[in-house]
Amino acid sequence: MYISYYDSPIGRLMLSSDGEALTGIWIESQKYYAATAGGELEEKNDLPAFTLTRDWLDRYFKGEKPSAGGLPLNPKGSPFRQEVWKILLSIPYGETLSYGEIADRISKGRQEGKTSARAVGGAVGHNPVSIIIPCHRVIGSDGSLTGFAGGLDRKVWLLSHEGAKFSDRRE
Repeated sequence: MYISYYDSPIGRLMLSSDGEALTGIWIESQKYYAATAGGELEEKNDLPAFTLTRDWLDRYFKGEKPSAGGLPLNPKGSPFRQEVWKILLSIPYGETLSYGEIADRISKGRQEGKTSARAVGGAVGHNPVSIIIPCHRVIGSDGSLTGFAGGLDRKVWLLSHEGAKFSDRRE
C-alpha cells in the first residue's frame, strides 16, 4: 500500500492507494484514521491515482464542483458499506441526506426488510474516502449535524464551503 499527503484547509490529509486506485483519504486525527490502509505503507507521491486525487482536491477546495466519476476509487468494506458509499456518491454538491433517507433507499431496493439508520450510520462513519465520498453531506433526520469522523467543526466547514443549507444544531 502506498500513501501520500495533501495539505488542505481542514487539515493534513493522508491518501492511500493500492497502486492502481485510491483506497482512502483520512483527515489527520480523525476517528478510524488509516483504518483500512493495511500492511506496510510506502510514501509514493507520483502514482497516477494520487495525481488525479490531488487535482480533484485542488478543484474542490477552490470552490469548483468536481465529479468523482473520473477517479479510480477502491474503498475497502463490506457489501453493505459499499452500497451506502454508492448512495453517498449520488448526493449532489451542496445538498444533504439524512441517515434515515439513505436507509429507506436501501430498504426499497431489497426484499429482506427495513434497513436501520443506525446501520447506515456505521457505514457512513467508516467511509475510508473522506470528502470525495461525501459522508459530510449526511445529517440527522431533525437536521442536526451528527457523526462525522473528522469532527463536527470540519463537517460545518465542508457544508458551508459547498453552500449547503443545514442547521448548526449539533448532537
